[in-house]
Amino acid sequence: MRHLVARRKLNRTSEHREALRRNMAQSLFEHGQITTTLPKAKDLRPFAERLITLARKAHQGSLAARQRLTALLGDRAVIPKEYQEQYDDMSDAARARVLRSRSGRRHRLGQAKGGMKFTATSIVHHLITNVAPNYMDRAGGYTRVITLGKAQKGDSTPKAIIQLVGREESPGTVTRPEKTARRRRTERRYAMAAKAIKRRPIAESSGPVDKPAAPENTGSDEQAPQE
Repeated sequence: MRHLVARRKLNRTSEHREALRRNMAQSLFEHGQITTTLPKAKDLRPFAERLITLARKAHQGSLAARQRLTALLGDRAVIPKEYQEQYDDMSDAARARVLRSRSGRRHRLGQAKGGMKFTATSIVHHLITNVAPNYMDRAGGYTRVITLGKAQKGDSTPKAIIQLVGREESPGTVTRPEKTARRRRTERRYAMAAKAIKRRPIAESSGPVDKPAAPENTGSDEQAPQE
């Protein structure tokens, strides 16, 4: 009998819930931390820790663990941080070539060809090679959930941050968060528009602007008789 005790439904179907959990896990491993609602963060935490445990086994050479990771997490391509700005400046066709030649897909290493300076990386390959080695000596507890003192607009759901353990910063080293790709693109567009406006020549008028003459009275309108 189904009692709905073990997991949260999150007001979604099982397919939508699995897709949501997978997408949040991919973003967590790509960026190190994400901000979401507290129920979603609590639902994501055991799933993410299970994936890190499988990644530890795959890092030690287990093919079955790597295949299981691909089945659970998917094979999305991510852009390395050192090439993110170059990727933002590319055209859509160049971005598609970079994503198609991602490294780590099907146990193969991608190489930059055809004028490309870098390639994307499979999220599974990134998890096994970059994330898992940080937790080889840790028996569990790879993530933490930090509740925020604010609620989501609209439904007042409490918000939280879920992050990988080891990304915390001391109070003396806290810096401003990095600008997102959308913010960088928006600032570049504003800068280009400002330069275009400055380069536009200003038309100098030779004299005062003549106002249009008032229409003459043709006499068609009859005047009211004066008493």
